[in-house]
Amino acid sequence: MYTPEGALYVAHGPNGPICIQGKMANRHGLIAGATGTGKTVTLQVLAETFSSAGVPCFMADMKGDLSGISQTGGRNKFIDARCAEFGIDSPAFSPCPTRFFDVYGEQGHPLRTTISAMGPVMLARLLNLTDVQAGVLQIVFKVADDKGLLLIDMKDLRMMLDYVANNAKTFTASYGNVSTASVGAIQRALLTLEAEGADKFFGEPSFNVFDFIQNEGGKGVMNVLAADKLMLNPKLYSTFLLWLLSELYTNLPEVGDQALPKFVFFFDEAHMLFDETSKALVDKIEQVVRLIRSKGVGVYFITQNPSDIPDSILGQLGNRVQHALRAYTPKDMKGVKAAAESFRANSAFKTEDVLMELGTGEALVSFLDEKGVPAIVERAKILFPLSSIGAISPEERRRLIQSSRLYGIYDRYFDRESAYEILTEQKLSEQRKEQEQKKALEEQKAKESQLRAERAAEKAAMSRQTTSSRSTSSSAKRSTRQTPLEKALGSAASSVGRQIGNQIVRSLLGSMFRK
Repeated sequence: MYTPEGALYVAHGPNGPICIQGKMANRHGLIAGATGTGKTVTLQVLAETFSSAGVPCFMADMKGDLSGISQTGGRNKFIDARCAEFGIDSPAFSPCPTRFFDVYGEQGHPLRTTISAMGPVMLARLLNLTDVQAGVLQIVFKVADDKGLLLIDMKDLRMMLDYVANNAKTFTASYGNVSTASVGAIQRALLTLEAEGADKFFGEPSFNVFDFIQNEGGKGVMNVLAADKLMLNPKLYSTFLLWLLSELYTNLPEVGDQALPKFVFFFDEAHMLFDETSKALVDKIEQVVRLIRSKGVGVYFITQNPSDIPDSILGQLGNRVQHALRAYTPKDMKGVKAAAESFRANSAFKTEDVLMELGTGEALVSFLDEKGVPAIVERAKILFPLSSIGAISPEERRRLIQSSRLYGIYDRYFDRESAYEILTEQKLSEQRKEQEQKKALEEQKAKESQLRAERAAEKAAMSRQTTSSRSTSSSAKRSTRQTPLEKALGSAASSVGRQIGNQIVRSLLGSMFRK
């Protein structure tokens, strides 16, 4: 419940209402407690209180229970008892304007981002890469940036990895060593992620975080993420929420301290964010949490034990609701003691003992006062929600989705030109060029082969002609030569001829003389 003085009434203690100061609500908060102690109801009460004050919120719905925030609540025996105890006569039951989202696009508007927007650091965490593999991924992103290649979906990244691996020698001198084994490991991790359905998270249209920060009818819109399926992949769940948080930090303008937050982000199952997370990334998260409050954003972590959150971040969570903790082992006892010591002590009770005695719906509460100082811890009972508790029907969910302002905006996937298309065209162009060069080379070889054949034929013809000429000349020479017999016969014939000729001459002359 929101009061005109700017206080957010969320719990009731021995001394009356316990409120979060509106101008301190962006100093972040913590809702902790064992399973079944009432954390989800506390989250719902806080969220609808912010909504009634005009502050939009984001929350992940692990089991579908939070979808009831979209429906009007009603009285029951438990609520009647609370009303009598708190002195509330007529609770104003009402729903919150609600929009449903789903990474897989099944139970709400699809939530997508691009590979480029996700960035190599969070993507390396999502793919569970080693430091060496993460370094190679950094190089791939750098090459893509330098060449103006957009990485929108997973096929873009796969193509980019293939391109960098095939040109590793070219890039090594400028960017660093690119290991083929590391590229192969990243490709395999992408296949695993795709098999889990995470490929639906990457693509366009990319989500605009300003669509979270909306009001309807004077109330802040509740943005509820269906996370029952997403929770099956803890890395994807925590990385996705971290991406949303970083997008808010990157895109929202500085607003300083205001009477109320501009937006409240509930990070449920927060321990998943820090499990197996490198110190470098934890430091980055700490920086975002510390600085995002100047953007008017309050972050509230929900987890079982405060020890799930690093001390550097836990120290920034000024508004705390601590439900019961169970202690069955010495380690559990240390956790209870650490949680108790994080509160400003109350002389009326021993915090450590009360922490294990709290019933469902009860909590130890400490909010920041108007000066930003943690109040003395109080044992309190959380208010009841004014919206409905529990899941809504699939038909009601579908109706709300279709009546949303965002219906049709993110539901239609499109694929514009990016690294995949450009590199594919480049590869095809290179292949066509190679084919043309190969064809030209084959044609040149064919021409050269034909020319050699023609020259060989000419040479053979000339050789035959030369051989024929020599044969004819030899025959002629052989025909003018005479054997001794031919010479003797020729000489005899000549002698006989001369004798006959002389006789004829003489006969002729002799007859003339005789006359």
